Amino acid sequence: QVQLVESGGGLVQAGGSLSLSCTASGRTDRAYDMGWFRQAPGKEREIVASIGRTGFITYYTDFVKGRFTISKDNTKNTVYLQMSSLKPEDTAVYYCAATLRTDLVVRKFEYEYDYWGQGTQVTVSS
Repeated sequence: QVQLVESGGGLVQAGGSLSLSCTASGRTDRAYDMGWFRQAPGKEREIVASIGRTGFITYYTDFVKGRFTISKDNTKNTVYLQMSSLKPEDTAVYYCAATLRTDLVVRKFEYEYDYWGQGTQVTVSS
């Protein structure tokens, strides 16, 4: 059984930086496609960024381009999200997602992922 454990959330002032990490356990024989989603109060969960199993293919939603960087370390089954120039509207619960599916696509949607973390709160104060 695959489990995802996130860490790194917290409170930061606008303009500041924060780094999230997520480690997958349970299946270590293959690399995961992984992604970060977020859900703000009263809103639906949305994609933030995703990265393919090799780490070469990445996707960013428009509102984080140039501010967030997704990366992964397959030796540790860990994905990272480096967030900078944070804005109050980035406040949300951030979720890590992963899948072992082998189709070569850029993953942007929740249904493309099979495993989810418990979420970590990111709060950006103005």
